[in-house]
Amino acid sequence: TMLRRSWTARRRVRWTTTTPGGSRRHTSTTADYVIVGAGSAGCVVAARLAEGGASVVVLEAGSRSPLYGPLSILCRMPTAFSLPMHVRSWNWAYRAAPSAQLNDRVVSCPRGRGLGGSSSINGMVYVRGHAMDYETWSRMGARGWEWPSVAAYFKKMENYDGPDDGTDLRGRDGPLHVSVGRNALGTDLFDRFIRAGDRAGYGPPFETTSDSDAGDYNGLRQEGVGLMPATVFHSGPRRGERCSTAAAYLEPAVRRFPHLVTVATDATAAQIVFSDAPKKATAVRTVDGRVFEASKEVVCCAGAVGTPHLLQLSGVGPAGRLEGLGIAPVADLQGVGANLMDHLEFYLQYSVADSPSLAPQLAPWRKLAIGARWVVARLLGGTALGLGATNHFEAGGFVRSRAGVEYPDVQFHFLPVAVSYDGVTVPETPTGHSFQLHVGANRSLSRGSVVAVSSDPRTAPAIDLRYMTHPADFEDMRAALRLARDLVAAMSPEASSSSSIHELAPGADATSDAAIDAFLREHLESAYHLCGTARMGADDDPTAVCDAAGAVRGVTGLRVCDASLFPSIPNGNLNAPTIMTAEKIADLILGNSPPPTPHTALAHPTGWIDPEWRTRQRVGHQQPAGSAAGGLPCASSSSETTTTTTSA
Repeated sequence: TMLRRSWTARRRVRWTTTTPGGSRRHTSTTADYVIVGAGSAGCVVAARLAEGGASVVVLEAGSRSPLYGPLSILCRMPTAFSLPMHVRSWNWAYRAAPSAQLNDRVVSCPRGRGLGGSSSINGMVYVRGHAMDYETWSRMGARGWEWPSVAAYFKKMENYDGPDDGTDLRGRDGPLHVSVGRNALGTDLFDRFIRAGDRAGYGPPFETTSDSDAGDYNGLRQEGVGLMPATVFHSGPRRGERCSTAAAYLEPAVRRFPHLVTVATDATAAQIVFSDAPKKATAVRTVDGRVFEASKEVVCCAGAVGTPHLLQLSGVGPAGRLEGLGIAPVADLQGVGANLMDHLEFYLQYSVADSPSLAPQLAPWRKLAIGARWVVARLLGGTALGLGATNHFEAGGFVRSRAGVEYPDVQFHFLPVAVSYDGVTVPETPTGHSFQLHVGANRSLSRGSVVAVSSDPRTAPAIDLRYMTHPADFEDMRAALRLARDLVAAMSPEASSSSSIHELAPGADATSDAAIDAFLREHLESAYHLCGTARMGADDDPTAVCDAAGAVRGVTGLRVCDASLFPSIPNGNLNAPTIMTAEKIADLILGNSPPPTPHTALAHPTGWIDPEWRTRQRVGHQQPAGSAAGGLPCASSSSETTTTTTSA
């Protein structure tokens, strides 16, 4: 059976792990490369370096349990995606500073811990970002990261099971499975939402047209509303499971190259060790005193919090601040821990009368039945895995907040139930059915920081996200909310007085700027997309920590490879860009030639951009420049200038 084959395959994997106080078989403390973090990037780098013939030691602070063991079902079953972050051993659960602009609330700041890192506990939504995101990286000094260059790596890493959009942008044989939802719920809500996008003027729905410029939002054109794919295995012994990078990259690498890959779990990095002269990274010391030596490089893949924290603990960062903690500076780099970015989002919640939703399935016994069906279907090798094999985010979209914005800056996730992210709070509705739209303005100019507060590696850093501190932030979020309401209204073509859809939160009476701002201050949440804290950039940029190959300035033998490198935040979920970054950095380390560039990316290096973006907010809607969609109030001229500049 499929499940037995899966477990048999896992038993054959010769995990060369080392754990403190545990058995040590085929262990190694010296390798060509020491990789800190077996997360979204670290698993990729380890696999690709071993594939290139290099020996690697991967240090992971967490355990193997997100992928193996009895509790791993909570990570591996897609429908349970809200549960893993509540398992303390799988989540660093950092505590950020209270957000002054959000009523001094402490916004949740989860980060993955254990094999797969955040790819083992995230929502699995797969978004590449817009081509202009990477053009922006290049303009900010990260030469070689333009869309045609990165498109080749997105294609290389993908195993996509969606329809052909007529371009050569998608990959079909990479390690990362990307699946289009199959609507196991059997609801028409997804289709109603997608058709509403067309009705509202955002163009033909994605994935349902043969026109190549109106297809898959991970292809040529991002702008519009359509199906939202997820990183779920669609074939093989793990079919129907979450496709974390541990499952997609690290597990196969350990099986193929047991003599090259050593995975040390329960190994929390405390400090990078440097030689005296020249300042070369030569090893990593863990909190329990073990030392793992690197003959070539140390590669930091600890994430947007862990990487800058480790660099600072090791003497790489603002020298004055480090000296104040009793840490001897190795390289005075002011940008370490700065430039922290994230996406915020809020939930528009609705009751619905004439479409079935997921709400009835949230009863405890029904959840148990969903899980049991998923397990039994896998035991029997069946194909009908049911609701257990989906993350339920099967539709979404990207739109521009106003005319004069060059490419999308607002993102929607559609969920066929109104519920809090942790799955606990479900609003009562008269019909028993509901849905919600996750809405976010994705190009805030607010910037936060990650700062070491002690030389003790067991003391968490201070994280200050400075949410909503840029003057344009509230204006952009208001515009996003009003556009979302427009879109939901288009789900019911009939007159609003007879509509079967009614707004629950914030409520239809929340229409003024003041009422919307009050809702935002109380209900904005992180989308868990932290990045930018060791960014790459030009040699003459004093805020750039790394060069365009991820090499840390001022030292040798040290590289960063994770979302910390991002100069600016991409328009969408960050797991796909992080994996792409790891693929590209691995090739740069090995000196490999890049994969062939897709012809479509060469022909359209900025992706699809509405030719009339200066004068209209959406393809089917003409409006004066500076006006928000639907005649709604728009941001001030200063906000428009900011947004347009950001998109450049």
